[in-house]
Amino acid sequence: MPPVIFALMPVLSLLREARSHGRKLLAVLVDPDQPEGVSSGALDELVHAAGVDIVLVGGSLLTDDRFHETVKQVKNVVPVPVVLFPGSVAQLSEDADAVLFLSLISGRNPDLLIGQHVHAAARLKHMDIEVLPTGYLLVDGGRATTASYISHTLPIPRDKAGIAAMTALAGEYLGLQVIYLDGGSGAMHPVDPEMIRAVRHEVHCPIIVGGGIRTPEEARAAWQAGADLVVLGTIWEQHPDALLDFHPEARYTGHR
Repeated sequence: MPPVIFALMPVLSLLREARSHGRKLLAVLVDPDQPEGVSSGALDELVHAAGVDIVLVGGSLLTDDRFHETVKQVKNVVPVPVVLFPGSVAQLSEDADAVLFLSLISGRNPDLLIGQHVHAAARLKHMDIEVLPTGYLLVDGGRATTASYISHTLPIPRDKAGIAAMTALAGEYLGLQVIYLDGGSGAMHPVDPEMIRAVRHEVHCPIIVGGGIRTPEEARAAWQAGADLVVLGTIWEQHPDALLDFHPEARYTGHR
């Protein structure tokens, strides 16, 4: 079956436009390493019903070769941008619409600040996908996560909003165009709204927040604090129908 072709706005333009109008966006993260894989039909229905704006694909660790097939499956069915959330240079696919070109600015591991990016640059240059320079900040979500273990970095303490704010500002000064605050997969607590608010006060670029968000109330708190895009991972993987509770009417907060 040939892929369905949708006319899509560039992802960075989508994020910037949403920010300028105070519109709140929702994304789901598809982890190719989940043993049950992707149910294309179910994903398509949920994306439509819940008003999902972006589908992310990726993970900190892959133990099999389903990545490229997963990207193709998702791209073939959803009418929204499919964006790579790569845990390594191996997680690149020209079947996606865009890639978060993640620089782990909360850590001091040079391989994840610039090292893997050098290896990825040549491949991305020959792929017809949008590249979004993204400052990635790992935040303590109350438990050790795969992301912190694999990256050999310590997350920013949950109560150190000032560190997160200055780190994000430094990233924006370096030219990064998106900031991603992430508690990591399976986090016990979402990123504290006070931290999101502190980052929002310092940077002008779009802010993505993920990790540990399990309820519409937690998502709304992130949006109200200044997040432009909230990412759901574990909750929708474990309970797909829970995604329907995060309906578009709950997103507009009037906060920018």
